[in-house]
Amino acid sequence: MPTDHPRHANLIIGAGSGIGSAVIRRLRAAQPDRDIVAVCRRPEDLTEAADDGVHAFACDYSETGIARLITQLAPWQGRINLVVISTGILHTASIKPEKRAEDLHMDSMLEVLRINTVVPALWLSALLPAVRGSDPCRVFTLSARVGSISDNHKGGWYSYRASKAALNMIIKTAAIEYARRAPNVKLIAFHPGTVDTGLSKPFQRNVPEDKLFSPDFVAERLLTISSDLPVDGDASYLDYAGKSITW
Repeated sequence: MPTDHPRHANLIIGAGSGIGSAVIRRLRAAQPDRDIVAVCRRPEDLTEAADDGVHAFACDYSETGIARLITQLAPWQGRINLVVISTGILHTASIKPEKRAEDLHMDSMLEVLRINTVVPALWLSALLPAVRGSDPCRVFTLSARVGSISDNHKGGWYSYRASKAALNMIIKTAAIEYARRAPNVKLIAFHPGTVDTGLSKPFQRNVPEDKLFSPDFVAERLLTISSDLPVDGDASYLDYAGKSITW
């Protein structure tokens, strides 16, 4: 549990994911003077996340669960310097990215939108009082290049594209409000590239070897970008190289 006078902290939501756990490993090595607050959806993920300097919490990512979790962040209020929202879905046993319009189904679309858009939106809504303060705080939410409307030249993947495009709009809109109410906070929609995790496993066959990234590589890139990124009151849509993506 946190002490009465906690240190500054980094908050990783989706700590059980490949990228989330890699970010935690990097932070433990690079910033031992800061606490790590790890949020996992499944209680069984807490065993790995709960380690020295890591404060692990379970959350079912429901609106009620998120609100309850935010109250547990009270000891670190105003002391959170980095947030990574590493949640998302591309496929399940019953959900596949659509190749054509006839593949669209309401239940699948709603589930993809719920996980990829609504859940991060609820986090951005609930986090505001926890991150507001005098210290700079950068909030990275995992998006994807396929969420860019202007960069859509191949089509397909209707639900996933739509969910990430909607997420980008949430981030862009929230940044305007954060600039007024929490000007110390910078919001980033982050495209990690194709990462060697379960999310991309069925789609790696045609990915060039040098474009299939390890979670550790993505974690290193995210933290490097974070250290150089000014808090300027605007949202940024960036890839793993730190380059801007058109909305």
